[in-house]
Amino acid sequence: MTGPAIVLVGPMGVGKSTVGAILAERLGVTCRDTDQDIVAKAGKPISEIFLDEGEPHFRELERAAVRTALAEHTGVLALGGGAVLAEETRALLAGRPVVFLEMGVAEAVKRVGLDAPRPLLVINPRQQWRKLMEERRPLYTEVARVVVSTEDRTPDEVADEILAALQLPTTQPEKQQ
Repeated sequence: MTGPAIVLVGPMGVGKSTVGAILAERLGVTCRDTDQDIVAKAGKPISEIFLDEGEPHFRELERAAVRTALAEHTGVLALGGGAVLAEETRALLAGRPVVFLEMGVAEAVKRVGLDAPRPLLVINPRQQWRKLMEERRPLYTEVARVVVSTEDRTPDEVADEILAALQLPTTQPEKQQ
């Protein structure tokens, strides 16, 4: 099966983009983010897509972006936090090197912040984040080959664990501790 060397899934703010960039550098490949693909195609931020066209339209754009990226991209791919909600996307992820990056609610609030432009966290961010994770955790776990916590760890430490778990050879030496 061709496609990405690693696919990162997990909630908003978990570090998919940051860890993805480190993994891509170590593997000598590029990193792609489906949220960035959507923004580029739509010509506006995700928060505006939610406000102007609604969540169903955004999810449609997201499914298309994931489908295209899985078919075209051979590097590291970071998916938006809600991408796993689509049954079609979960089916496309089957058998792929998917890594679920996880963290707890306190860490999420610290990282995402309470004033960030996150359309699904507008009212009572802590409670909304918990609710989203209750819905999504089983789906993240379903598609993941590996689950890695990002809590109290540097992005480099997370990347080390992912590379070891997936047994991927790197083009660059490991960072010295």
